[in-house]
Amino acid sequence: MTDALSYFTAKLTHETDASDAYAAQKAGESLVIVDVRSDDAWTQGHIVGAIHIPYRDIAERAPKEIDPAVPVVVYCWSPGCNAGAKGAVEFAKLGYQVREMIGGYEYWVREGQPTENADGPLPRTFDPLTMYVRP
Repeated sequence: MTDALSYFTAKLTHETDASDAYAAQKAGESLVIVDVRSDDAWTQGHIVGAIHIPYRDIAERAPKEIDPAVPVVVYCWSPGCNAGAKGAVEFAKLGYQVREMIGGYEYWVREGQPTENADGPLPRTFDPLTMYVRP
């Protein structure tokens, strides 16, 4: 039991999901959501309110752009992408409190959370395979 408790406690300390990140964002909690994907991916669409720092640029840019006292949530494309973990490592090396958003941008979009690109808001859709959708 102690091993399971330790494992899941540590996991929740270092991970969040799209639903919880959106709820924290809506509640005005102090956090910065960072998209660590490529420029092309960011241009295609990103989380409203997120900032864009590709994971390879975090060491150089984060100390200039993000207050180290503010918790950070990083995301990449999907559960099949490890750029979020790479970004989390870079933030952790710099001493930030960081969590990876499991499911990434894919699950943020599938759960109907707000996204945008340079042209403005993108359509919101709600995927019944990832959440309860009211009839």
